[in-house]
Amino acid sequence: MQLEIMPRKKRLSAGRVPLILFLCQMISALDVPLDSKLLEDLVQPPTITQQSPKDYIVDPRENIVIQCEAKGKPPPSFSWTRNGTHFDIDKDPLVTMKAGLGTLIINIMGEGKAETYEGVYQCTARNERGAAISNNIVVRPSRSPLWTKEKLEPITLRSGQSLILPCRPPVGLPPAIIFWMDNSFQRLPQSERVSQGLNGDLYFSNVLPEDSREDYICYARFNHTQTIQQKQPISLKVVLVDELNDTIAANLSDTEVYGAKSSRERPPTFLTPQGNASNKEELRGNVLSLECIAEGLPTPIIYWIKEDGTLPTNRTFYRNFQKTLQITQVSEADSGKYQCIAKNALGVIHHTISVTVKAAPYWIMAPQNLVLSPGEDGALVCRANGNPKPRISWLSNGVPIEIAPDDPSRKINGDTIIFSSVQERSSAVYQCNASNEYGYLLGNAFVNVLAEPPRILTSENTLYQVIANRPALLDCAFFGSPLPTIEWFKGTKGSALREDTYVLHENGTLEIPVAQKDSTGTYTCVARNKLGMAKNEVHLEIKDPTRIIKQPEYAVVQRGSTVSFECKVKHDHTLIPTVIWLKDNGELPSDGRFTVDKDQLVVADVSDSDGGTYTCVANTTLDDVSASAVLSVVAPTPTPAPIYDVPNPPFDLELTDQLDKSVQLSWTPGDDNNSPITKFIIEYEDAMHEAGLWHHQTEVPGTQTTAQLKLSPYVNYSFRVMAENSLGRSLPSEASEQYLTKAAEPDKNPMTVEGLGSEPDNLVITWQPLNGFESNGPGLQYKVSWRQKDGDDEWTSVVVANVSKYIVSGTPTFVPYLIKVQALNDVGFAPEPAVVMGHSGEDLPMVAPGNVHVTVVNSTLAEVHWDPVPLKSVRGHLQGYRIYYWTDQNSSKRNRRHIEKKILTFQGSKTHGMLPGLEPFSHYTLNVRVVNGKGEGPASPDRVFHTPEGVPSAPSSLKIVNPTLDSLTLEWDPPSHPNGILTEYTLKYQPINSTHELGPLVDLKIPANKTRWTLKNLNFSTRYKFYFYAQTSAGSGSQITEEAVTTVDEAGILPPDVGAGKAMASRQVDIATQGWFIGLMCAVALLILILLIVCFIRRNKGGKYPVKEKEDAHPDPEIQPMKEDDGTFGEYSDAEDHKPLKKGSRTPSDRTVKKEDSDDSLVDYGEGVNGQFNEDGSFIGQYSGKKEKEPAEGNESSEAPSPVNAMNSFV
Repeated sequence: MQLEIMPRKKRLSAGRVPLILFLCQMISALDVPLDSKLLEDLVQPPTITQQSPKDYIVDPRENIVIQCEAKGKPPPSFSWTRNGTHFDIDKDPLVTMKAGLGTLIINIMGEGKAETYEGVYQCTARNERGAAISNNIVVRPSRSPLWTKEKLEPITLRSGQSLILPCRPPVGLPPAIIFWMDNSFQRLPQSERVSQGLNGDLYFSNVLPEDSREDYICYARFNHTQTIQQKQPISLKVVLVDELNDTIAANLSDTEVYGAKSSRERPPTFLTPQGNASNKEELRGNVLSLECIAEGLPTPIIYWIKEDGTLPTNRTFYRNFQKTLQITQVSEADSGKYQCIAKNALGVIHHTISVTVKAAPYWIMAPQNLVLSPGEDGALVCRANGNPKPRISWLSNGVPIEIAPDDPSRKINGDTIIFSSVQERSSAVYQCNASNEYGYLLGNAFVNVLAEPPRILTSENTLYQVIANRPALLDCAFFGSPLPTIEWFKGTKGSALREDTYVLHENGTLEIPVAQKDSTGTYTCVARNKLGMAKNEVHLEIKDPTRIIKQPEYAVVQRGSTVSFECKVKHDHTLIPTVIWLKDNGELPSDGRFTVDKDQLVVADVSDSDGGTYTCVANTTLDDVSASAVLSVVAPTPTPAPIYDVPNPPFDLELTDQLDKSVQLSWTPGDDNNSPITKFIIEYEDAMHEAGLWHHQTEVPGTQTTAQLKLSPYVNYSFRVMAENSLGRSLPSEASEQYLTKAAEPDKNPMTVEGLGSEPDNLVITWQPLNGFESNGPGLQYKVSWRQKDGDDEWTSVVVANVSKYIVSGTPTFVPYLIKVQALNDVGFAPEPAVVMGHSGEDLPMVAPGNVHVTVVNSTLAEVHWDPVPLKSVRGHLQGYRIYYWTDQNSSKRNRRHIEKKILTFQGSKTHGMLPGLEPFSHYTLNVRVVNGKGEGPASPDRVFHTPEGVPSAPSSLKIVNPTLDSLTLEWDPPSHPNGILTEYTLKYQPINSTHELGPLVDLKIPANKTRWTLKNLNFSTRYKFYFYAQTSAGSGSQITEEAVTTVDEAGILPPDVGAGKAMASRQVDIATQGWFIGLMCAVALLILILLIVCFIRRNKGGKYPVKEKEDAHPDPEIQPMKEDDGTFGEYSDAEDHKPLKKGSRTPSDRTVKKEDSDDSLVDYGEGVNGQFNEDGSFIGQYSGKKEKEPAEGNESSEAPSPVNAMNSFV
């Protein structure tokens, strides 16, 4: 019986039957089989294989290359149109066409301009069978225009107001990518409060003081030309309105601040889009981006929902802190209403966006190539969809089909061309154009009419070998036009093939579902069409399957005995089998106790580790079979009185499978001494780097006697094994043989890579070197690479020896650098290292702070303000600002070079600070300097200010002289610190009787120019107590007290309460002339002198040091803390000559201070050379300044002119 393969046919509505040619082993309407001999003879219309994109934006600095490539037989020729007319490339010397291709090359790098060649291009590929055309290629040069000049006024806002910083980039081609950065090319941080919109504007939901800066810069990056354009910087200042400056804020006019919204808390309102609803249109396949940005205080949070459905799970993404909703691969189903919700603690608002998805044309069924034989029927179908629905038009060989040459075999029916009884002249290339307002599709499909007799492409006399009872597949690849029918025959006599026994596939393959021995033989494939016939013979052999007729059996044996497994195999005599044994699906241990004979496996001296599953596998070239058995090892018959102990050491250590980075270690366990071994511990020694030192490698269960060990390169390994049971750990085994691994490139790079400059023109790169074990080979070195972070420079690299530092010289001052350090050895390099950022060395700041002005708060306190210096001029890490200030009252008495200057330092970027402890009624001069890690910058111009008068200190001394019966004379010295112009002295006195009761108080005013005063009409022999103090216009100063007695009457009677040391009667014996008294006084003076010497020695050994000496002893610039035991400051330091000064006390003699009169706060005070303030200005360190030695007398001034009094006032 003859079996034929006939292709199925589909009928068209017109009743004609198109026949699609079967190519290769599958039905194909696109191409012929890729058989070289076949291709030599077949003709084929052109097919466009490569073309430039429809919208082709070119770089105006480079040659324009417009691609057009096509295939066909014979090879096609090419022509071009430009803007709808023929483009004669021969007449333009700048235009050439690639040989054998249609690609145009326009040489504009020499003299041409890209704008000259802007236009619409179309390529035509033509041969004798037809013409294919490319898409319309719109060529446009990219453009990156500059920003228009504009003057941007500084913006001032109250804290909490909203703000939009416009970008408005220039229109480029393609559109620019927008981002905001500062002058240092650092991206501005964005958050839920501050973010960039889709239009490039920068939105602030509310502003904060830290938003103040002068360099908000919008950048536009044009990727096509690799250029970046910059907008003029925008300056923003945010004013903090609080209880301390409500008065200042109230005086600001409406024109001095930007925006009109209140800075108080408020519900959200939308900054974009405006209103309650808006519309959005997007094309199918694009990314739909919806944006809502709201302002309010506190910062609103944005949510998104779809009113009439749910958001697609796998295509929805939230960007820009949920302010932007993106849906990828958008389709018509994504149309609808989307709602964004802005919410804060004070309210909720909504905005609805109606989305409409349009669609450029897209294929439902693109036209496919047709290969027909003369007289056959066929059809080209072109179906596309879009929104709006696209219009379909046809072209033939690039010409609208309405004006193309008539073809009687062709009939157009909308989106289908029907061919009937085609002839060779019907061969052509047809173009289908589907277009709507959003775009077009152009599809080329050829109709190739061929008359080819059958050809069989399968090799002749192919031999197929199949195991019995398995499927057999015999190939017969064919080609022909018209499509041939396939017939199979068995044997030379043409024995028939029955349909119920065989399966014939459309590609010509014959399948025998269950091959038997009688299936062996020769099979013939015959292909026929009306132009001829071809046949081919193949041969089939059926082999007996391989079988295991004697399988291994389960065995239980005692430790130390011998066991064998049998495995007998039967196979086809023409096949050669191989038999292998596996243990637990792995190779057998390489141990002499395992012996493999012809049909069996023998294991001698069985140990516990031999237990497991043993598998016999028999393989041939066509099949394989296997059988398994389990071996269980049990202990021998127990002996009486077992001994329990730690295991004996393992032995017979062996290294196998020695690879570059791994090795297998096997061993024989020692006796477990009647306690099962729970685990083995493996250690290693590196004889090359650390001889004699053993390290932990790994642990394995006690049932395992092999371990796969991971190794490092270039290490001379030795291993030892210890066994452990419940009683403890065994002694180590004998060391294994040594194994030196091959050297390899390092697998890690140095850690702790840093880059810091030690000088203004260098960069010191440091790292933690690798140790010998990590080097992986000899010749360890490091490749140090660096480049400026913000530049376009290439990496600069140098290879250094095994060190930990490299210094790059000649660098710009304080520039960020990208740094990487890569290890290498004689074998190669480590993986690419991580990049870290460092800075070149700092230099002294270049610019002094400007606009320095002083506000005097009271007689001992002033506030200083200044403008910050530009960050670029700091040339280093900004550490703060330092104020130098001094009083000019003594400048005439000493060289100005030795003027006593005090210093306060304010950390960070503060622009104001308080000067405490000033002397009242003094002329002060100050300047401000910026400080970085290198030191101080230049001083600002000196600013002079004056402190108002304060209350004076107590008079320096008060003495009572020339006592008489009824008068006393007082002499005094003026106050050492008048703190102003003295207006008068006040003297108060009262008598004291013998019972120490006080009499009436007399108040007396004395002119300020007096230093002596006599009181008359006093009672004789009476004690008086005097209270004496000075006054300025600011008030009364501290008082000084004294007591004295008027002399006795002529009778010489001494009142009993008059003690030694008071004014005595003139008739009293003078003991100062007595010899015993003079000797006593000399002894007392000598004793005091000795005590002073001892105190001086002890002070020099253990006393305090001047601040300058502290700084010399401790070069660390960290500020020393203030003393906590007594709340006072450390000693004063001289900023000029560093002379140590005595710490004086300004505490009055009665040890009291009027706190209510001295309320100077140290909040916002700066820090001295040895003192620091926190960010809020609170004092955290010693105060440093130069002060003259002061007398020991107290001072009850309510305005503390010294740091001690300032501190007493504070606490």
